[in-house]
Amino acid sequence: MAAQDVPKTCKVITADTIAKGLLAEVKETLAKVQGPDGGVQPTLAAFLANGDPAAVKYAEWSKKTCEDNGFNFDLRTVDKEILEEEIMKANDEEAVDGVIVYYPIFPQNPTHDKYVQETVDLSKDVEGMRHKHLHNMYHNVRFLDPPDNKKKSILPCTPLAVVKILEYLQIYNPILAAGNRLFGKTITVINRSEVNGRPLAALLANDGATVYSVDITGVQVFTRGQGIKAPRHQVEDKEGWGLKDCLPLSDVVIGGVPVESFKVPTELIRDGAVCINFSSYKNFDGPAIKEKAAIYVPSVGKVTIAVLLRNLVRLVANRPSKAGTDKGVIQAKSEAFADD
Repeated sequence: MAAQDVPKTCKVITADTIAKGLLAEVKETLAKVQGPDGGVQPTLAAFLANGDPAAVKYAEWSKKTCEDNGFNFDLRTVDKEILEEEIMKANDEEAVDGVIVYYPIFPQNPTHDKYVQETVDLSKDVEGMRHKHLHNMYHNVRFLDPPDNKKKSILPCTPLAVVKILEYLQIYNPILAAGNRLFGKTITVINRSEVNGRPLAALLANDGATVYSVDITGVQVFTRGQGIKAPRHQVEDKEGWGLKDCLPLSDVVIGGVPVESFKVPTELIRDGAVCINFSSYKNFDGPAIKEKAAIYVPSVGKVTIAVLLRNLVRLVANRPSKAGTDKGVIQAKSEAFADD
């Protein structure tokens, strides 16, 4: 066989392919949560206050996905100066089941954005950005109501989307106990933002992986200690390390650098690695990575929206059951998405 006839081994998996399975799960779980008599469609209130074209596009995708899968999408375009008041109104609206805010609102003052995140009621925080949800994620706590453990904590959408992609790709080992299913895997995450990169590194390390978290300041390694004996991840600075040290060791490389010019150095990636891009820009050189990687996922956007709806159903499931609710429905609510 001539060299040019050798088939490429890289599989390109689209976000749309993975999202379809998640959306089917979402619809099935919503039906269980609502019970045999059904119920009103859950409503997601979305706040757009920044005029960012990327946020507008995300809102359009979210609207279509919501309406195609039995959810109401209520887009509210407001001035940033009254955003807090408008979010508080939504917190009090019985018909609103979840709230999403498109960030950044105040790009020159990220502390103000964090303040806005804390304005969203915990019971409607579909993005998992309230301090309680983040605390649980970093400390590897799965529930909001110990010891009853009936209300699942909400995880941030994009990091959870990457986790669901890795599950779909069978990078997680289902034979191992939940929480240990990435044991033996080495993963590099190129991005350490508080919204995406750091939460993702923590989630993966809490599931047993050795995670190299890379940003412009250097490299940190997230682990649960040797033999994954610690209950939650630990962080250690890797002085003098860079991509040249991390990439050759990594089974999975995840790019999330929000800069058009950045490209992951293909030559440093090990043959047969899994490469996933969650940046709005292409962090991997498409033709080159297809010659090196075993699996390439070029975007995660549609999976993120599917996870957003998954979180919305979880919020509905977390709500107190009304008097007289069928016991089977209560049981279904307490077991909704019991896998994580």
